[in-house]
Amino acid sequence: MKIKSIECVRVQFPKKNFTSKPRKQSWAETDEVANPMSRFPSVKAHRSLWLPKWDSVWCKVTLENGVWGLGMTDHGAVAATIIRDHLAPNLVGQDGFAIEMISDMMFRLTKPFGTVGLASYAISAIDLALWDAKAKSMGVPVYSLIGGPKAEKIFCYATGNDVEWYKELGFKAFKLACPYGPADGLDGLKKNVDFVERARSIIGDDAELMLDCWMALDVEYTVRLAEQLRHCRLRWMEECLLSEDLLGHISLRKALPWQTLTTGEHWYTHFPFQWAVSNDVVDILQPDINWVGGLTTCLKIAAIAESAGKKVMLHAGGRNPYGQHFSHAVSCVPWLEYFVRGAPGVPLEETIDVPEQKIPKDGWMELDDRPGFGLGIQESWLAPY
Repeated sequence: MKIKSIECVRVQFPKKNFTSKPRKQSWAETDEVANPMSRFPSVKAHRSLWLPKWDSVWCKVTLENGVWGLGMTDHGAVAATIIRDHLAPNLVGQDGFAIEMISDMMFRLTKPFGTVGLASYAISAIDLALWDAKAKSMGVPVYSLIGGPKAEKIFCYATGNDVEWYKELGFKAFKLACPYGPADGLDGLKKNVDFVERARSIIGDDAELMLDCWMALDVEYTVRLAEQLRHCRLRWMEECLLSEDLLGHISLRKALPWQTLTTGEHWYTHFPFQWAVSNDVVDILQPDINWVGGLTTCLKIAAIAESAGKKVMLHAGGRNPYGQHFSHAVSCVPWLEYFVRGAPGVPLEETIDVPEQKIPKDGWMELDDRPGFGLGIQESWLAPY
């Protein structure tokens, strides 16, 4: 089934008519989160002061049978340019069901300017659109093409700092965004400990607690923080170091043999994950399906993890149908991350991006059997990007 066209589009979702009033602002709007730029005072207070302003972009792939699929990624302005100017002209006319071959083509087509990073975002959008179109052509959900479903529902953990609200929603596992890093000295270290201790007191002893450090720390600081938090029984510490600091990851693993470590959100292609498993530097691999190269690359990462007895838990995998389908089918994925962007008091169904996407109920996610990724997006909602 040949590819007829590849286009970059926007999705103009219907207007929402929700009336729930938040009890307070969401942590995502107000809280300081430690990050790689925290050493610079002018942008330290909030990530929004320095993060790129590019919006997301959707990729529409149409097959010669008229069936179309949609993929989505971030950093739209740059990703769209890579798709339109380079990838699409080389892929139109290829067999749209030969997704492994097309993934390999895109990997090699981007070699002149580098596959990792922004090119990987563009590749992800096309790859996901191809899987959506193929499954819709066959009248089956994507998860059925990759081995699933493995169970009726999958366990979800909530990410964010409004833990009282997440507990009220029924979640039993919680991941915090670390507020402070090396730039904040001993005072920041103490505040981090107080912050985690407070969360543990709220959720109780019978819940899981994790800490996301978002590339903000170094080896020494991570070790000191981990040792002072040992009594809080963190399930894992996440993305403590810069993604490129490979030697640092080796040193950290040696220094903290007792602490579960996770990372991978800002790794691209399957090769860094292969390196991480070969060097035994992390316990759980965390690619982002919309960034790393799409579903095809995530399946390779899962195979790497399976071969080494490791787990895969997608970054923000519960926030869109792409991650939900992958996680629903792959055996080495025990949990789904659900990033809670909405404010306390606003039901989860009022905070979703795709109108018909599934949300967790009491900390568990179920899927239905709609074809493709089950996006429920009408073609009339699409407009040129």
